Amino acid sequence: MSITMYQASVPQFIRMLGNLKGILEKAAAHAAARKIDESVLLNARLFPDMFALTRQVQIATDFARGTGARLAGIEPPAVADNEQSFAELVARLDAAIAYLHTLPAVKIDGSETREISRKVRGVEKTFAGIDYLLQYALPNFYFHVATAYAILRHNGIEIGKPDFVGTFA
Repeated sequence: MSITMYQASVPQFIRMLGNLKGILEKAAAHAAARKIDESVLLNARLFPDMFALTRQVQIATDFARGTGARLAGIEPPAVADNEQSFAELVARLDAAIAYLHTLPAVKIDGSETREISRKVRGVEKTFAGIDYLLQYALPNFYFHVATAYAILRHNGIEIGKPDFVGTFA
């Protein structure tokens, strides 16, 4: 049995964005219960030269939407990066998940050889679809989801590995 490009991408993005949503909801509840200003957590980072939590979530959703769209051969929708609360980040995750549900498998399957060009650190790179997904998009997506998790865990939010990986069917 082989895995398709759709199976290797869209369901994974949907699952992890859903897990990230649950993590953010726990963080919001934690902040409310302890009367912590949300902006403290939203602006938290692991190290001064790293992006803050809000930006990590924005980039994760951008990778999910953008990768799905590019594999389907369409231009991803532009989304403003203006979230300033947990509720707004959760809404962004919901919108990204809803968008991913609109991408039909038939448009993504067979995209292994589709040429995808992206600027990577200011340099134009061209990938075959399979390389774009496995060597660029998925590692970046997981990096930003994991970093968002780590920022919140580091700041005392009671989350663990099951929150990150989710439940299994």
